[in-house]
Amino acid sequence: MRVSSAKPILIIIGVVGVLGAFTFAISGLYKKEPALLPIKPTEPKSVQVEHRVIGKSVEGRDIEAYIYGKGATNLMFVGGIHGGYEWNSVVLAYQFIDYLKENPEIIPTNLTIAVIPSANPDGVYRVIKKEGRFDVNDVPVIEQVAGTGRFNARGVDLNRNFACKWKPKSTWKNKIVSAGSKAFSEPEASAIRDFVLAYNPDGAIFWHSKANSVYASECMRGILPQTLDIMNAYAEASGYRAVKSFDQYEISGDAEGWLASINVPAITVELKTHETVEWERNLAGIKAIFKYYDQRAK
Repeated sequence: MRVSSAKPILIIIGVVGVLGAFTFAISGLYKKEPALLPIKPTEPKSVQVEHRVIGKSVEGRDIEAYIYGKGATNLMFVGGIHGGYEWNSVVLAYQFIDYLKENPEIIPTNLTIAVIPSANPDGVYRVIKKEGRFDVNDVPVIEQVAGTGRFNARGVDLNRNFACKWKPKSTWKNKIVSAGSKAFSEPEASAIRDFVLAYNPDGAIFWHSKANSVYASECMRGILPQTLDIMNAYAEASGYRAVKSFDQYEISGDAEGWLASINVPAITVELKTHETVEWERNLAGIKAIFKYYDQRAK
């Protein structure tokens, strides 16, 4: 009997079809998933920054404040009231500004931070010979003991021009210095006064150099209890000495004393030298102040 040649062909086609279906099914089980898109990194937390020009110096340079956060407790940090003589306090304040920009999470939510980096820009310019911001590389070799750049453009010691025991002549070391024609006669001092009265700080830190100490402020009514708290907190964290009362020579008309007279705790942080910023020490002190006021607000 003759066998039809079509039957083997149909069998082959059927086998091929079954194998194809099986291969398709298996390939589905091992189908390669599409490549996942890279995960976009989380944006860092930002903090709102308000920049204000709070006044002008005798020679017309801006006195600026940078304000961070929206908390109910207001803190104030001030550098450079003695201008170019204490230029490192200005560099420290600007480094603090940079740190707040890069690390906004350091600010507790219940705090607002104001930084006045250069309270005597004319005195700074007299030494640095540069407008605006500067860093340590911009500072020429200067004779610090001469008091270069300490005073404003009218020759007034600004930290003797505030309304706490003010008198027209005051002292600095063994020198008699001008305190101005009256309290707040100088535009730099009046700019700080007006800012303080509007901002209403709960505490203030002034950076100076060079005594390697933290001093409490006082005026007619003595030292405020909170002033001792923040003095000790900053000193313990930073390693600077805590000193309740400055008694090396008589001081009148200082900014910190005026703040004490209006019931604002204020401390003076004196860096160890005129040339170093001592950032890590001061950052530790700043964090201690933040912690103190954060806990008080809770």
